[in-house]
Amino acid sequence: MNGREAGASVGVLDHFNIRTRKLAETVTFYEEVLGLEKGARPNFAFPGAWMYSEGKPVVHLVDISATDEPQKPDSGVVHHVAFVSRGFTAMQQRLQSKGMKFDSRQVPGGDLWQIFVHDPNGVMIELNYEVAKEQGAAAPAERADDVGGR
Repeated sequence: MNGREAGASVGVLDHFNIRTRKLAETVTFYEEVLGLEKGARPNFAFPGAWMYSEGKPVVHLVDISATDEPQKPDSGVVHHVAFVSRGFTAMQQRLQSKGMKFDSRQVPGGDLWQIFVHDPNGVMIELNYEVAKEQGAAAPAERADDVGGR
């Protein structure tokens, strides 16, 4: 018996949480680089920020700078976090204008283009673009040699 047969199921990912000592820098990355918006957040007993995409708080940031919790250097066993995205060429130009290192590629088969970039905490962000919706954009190189970026 699986979860659906028992009347239980899991839907799409709601949000991910980053514990950071770089709250302001992280908010700036998600606002200015990825285009998310800082928005309403419950009045928790700890500082942080919620970053919104299309009206949903998809990135929750927790400021650990006033604690003795160590800053983890990356995302641990989670390799990357992916967003459905639009504007492949515009994003490449934005990243270049900000001097950010990123990797662009085409998924084997050609229906999906991707950009990989790291946030200030070392979390790899994957941006996925449907080729059919990216008119006029130049295709990146197709790569099948690695799993989800470097």
